[in-house]
Amino acid sequence: MRILLLNWQDRTNPLAGGAEVHLHNIFSRIAGSGHEVTLFCSSYPGAAAEERLDGIRVIRQGGRNFFNFQLLPACFRRFRGENYDIVVDDVNKIPFFTPLFVRQPLFGIIHHLFGRSIFAEINPLAASYVWLMEQLALVVYRASRMPFFVVSSSTRDEMANHGFSETDLVLVHNCVDHELYRSDPAGRSQAPVIGYCGRLKRYKGVDQLLRAVPQILKEVPGTRVVIVGEGDDRPRLERMVRTLGLADTVTFTGFVTESRKVEMLRSMWCGVNSSSKEGWGLTVVEANACGTPVVASDVPGLRDVVRDGETGLLYRHGDIPHLAGQVVRMLRDTQLRERLTSGALAWASRFNWDTAAEETLAALQSRVARRTR
Repeated sequence: MRILLLNWQDRTNPLAGGAEVHLHNIFSRIAGSGHEVTLFCSSYPGAAAEERLDGIRVIRQGGRNFFNFQLLPACFRRFRGENYDIVVDDVNKIPFFTPLFVRQPLFGIIHHLFGRSIFAEINPLAASYVWLMEQLALVVYRASRMPFFVVSSSTRDEMANHGFSETDLVLVHNCVDHELYRSDPAGRSQAPVIGYCGRLKRYKGVDQLLRAVPQILKEVPGTRVVIVGEGDDRPRLERMVRTLGLADTVTFTGFVTESRKVEMLRSMWCGVNSSSKEGWGLTVVEANACGTPVVASDVPGLRDVVRDGETGLLYRHGDIPHLAGQVVRMLRDTQLRERLTSGALAWASRFNWDTAAEETLAALQSRVARRTR
């Protein structure tokens, strides 16, 4: 098949997150099995206009903020004559409304809907724009009977609550590269280290972790905190660290290579994901595959990926004393930590990108076959 992917970013973009990791891991495998895969996405400083990444032809055009306005002309002028069998629309924040102008069979990918949580992320005017676009897109996508891949049961339920038929929702979990993300007990830090790994966005709730640190230090002195990742919330978080007097405790690594990320995850005694909402929580499974259990918010997506008391611990989102208490439990109780580590490793082993790619390809082929009958 000839497959066209539409997404805001590719995996090399410094602002790429779990959605880009998901897209690349699945479709590089599909490309490797003999299918022709093209990704159209926004550009960034220093990026090539076109290159091939692990078998995927990547075409970049326009800046990140207004990429959606580049998409319609490109589909008419550039891609309409390339005879794609199917177009995959990776829906992220501001949707592309592809059913209104794409003639080929369509398949969507949805990690999670923002809903009103976007108002905690950006200013009210911009948030209103994103919220309105999402609400309009739900109407357009639902009316078109466009099928969607969803990454968790929570997202599937959310889409069903918005009127999408469950027969149009295909569950394919986010997975982990087990050749890269592997446990190595020798990499564990001798002193307690906790950390966050992911994009630094307001809705990710990293400030909750920082506000819990003073209480954690009272109970477990000498604990170090590592914040791995980059994003536009970093300046605010760095100011918070200075205000809390935690400059000697908290380290921001910025953007790191995957191999370095693995080293950081292996060094942690436990990870923390304090997001207000996730589709699945890819970095949780990555941490688990490195033998690191995670304390996470009890919210949609994260409660799918963290089995409370088996692979990690959940806390009430927004309850800073509860978050601090769960982290302290993890750091102090060696038996608990070892039991959760074993559970995390077993849990992560279930999620394989090869299987996810096979399931995705089968659904795409079925969609094309139905359209051509």
